[in-house]
Amino acid sequence: MGLPVKVFVIAGEPSGDKLGAALMEGLTTEVGAISWDGIGGPLMEGQGLTSLFPMQELSLMGIAEILPKYRHLKRRIRETAEAVIATKPDVLITIDSPDFCLRVARLVKAASDIRTVHYVAPTVWAWRAGRAAKMAQVIDQVLALFPFEPPYMEAAGMRCDFVGHPIAAETPVSDAEIVAFRDKRGLSAGQPALAILPGSRRGEVERMAPRFAEALQQARLGGVQMIVPTLPHLRDTVAKHLGPTVSGDPGGVIFDGAGLSPERAARERMVAMAAADMALATSGTVSLELAAAATPMVIAYDMNWLSRQIISRMLLTDTVTLVNLVSETRTVPEFIGDACRPAAIADGLAKVWAEVGTGEVGSGQQAALALTMERLGRGGPAPGLRAARAVLDGLKRPS
Repeated sequence: MGLPVKVFVIAGEPSGDKLGAALMEGLTTEVGAISWDGIGGPLMEGQGLTSLFPMQELSLMGIAEILPKYRHLKRRIRETAEAVIATKPDVLITIDSPDFCLRVARLVKAASDIRTVHYVAPTVWAWRAGRAAKMAQVIDQVLALFPFEPPYMEAAGMRCDFVGHPIAAETPVSDAEIVAFRDKRGLSAGQPALAILPGSRRGEVERMAPRFAEALQQARLGGVQMIVPTLPHLRDTVAKHLGPTVSGDPGGVIFDGAGLSPERAARERMVAMAAADMALATSGTVSLELAAAATPMVIAYDMNWLSRQIISRMLLTDTVTLVNLVSETRTVPEFIGDACRPAAIADGLAKVWAEVGTGEVGSGQQAALALTMERLGRGGPAPGLRAARAVLDGLKRPS
């Protein structure tokens, strides 16, 4: 197969939109003009995609969250698959959102021989290991974010390329950016700061922010400024639960990036993390963002009761924190599921805060953070370009 001129690409989350935009840019750099079809957000639209329908319709997480909208999602799956088949692209690239994307790929494969590439390997190393074999029925190639993932995918019969994690390609935050951020937000340069990151979805914030607030009260860190980056549509929810904590002495700030471009808002969030001496965050990619900012952390996360009961019985690892997994350490304290209780989180905060104050964290977490960035590709080619080259090589040499 020659170079692609028609690509159908699907993303269902803001993180997927970012991956998709970088991949689209990489493919354009390598190939030139490409006809784009698919589903994506503002970043992918900025690369020339007209989304089939708003990406936000797919931004769901958790079993209980998906069930009420199952019929609507099922209709969108069928509509999307029909669009792919009618378009006859050189390649279908699906990005994360497996509950949607892999169902689309299955319908496409049943009706065509269109090559399928899935960007972001499923976490079969953590739970539901059988997903790899099921995925291999409809996916030809996988683009992996983590270096330990290819063997799992290849064992199931798919080609898998480690392409690096986009966070490792972020420009490190400068001292000047931190000073400017503190000045803009009215934060004292000489006062220690704690970043609080209670989630990027309303359900997460409703669950986690009250526990974070109670944990912070119990931890009694004292004399610390609170920095809370959030999103415009979540600001009121965050303020309801964390506002009293943030407004206490010596104060702090909640900011949402309103009025900024997605790129500027993401950069300000990264600067905020780098400006903090430590962070309390939900589980997920945020731990890698904090690693990129070299900010020690405590991780806590809980799901709704139904999702927790199902998923907790399937877990195959003793940690879900990505820094711990990539660095092959357990230096980041985590409080997940039943352990996600304010008193336990408070103890973890107090311990890491004491280590930060004495510099002891440098020999543990800081080393793990640096190793994580190295293993994710910091200093190498941009992940979007590596992903584009892997896609093109797969088209030349299909598995």
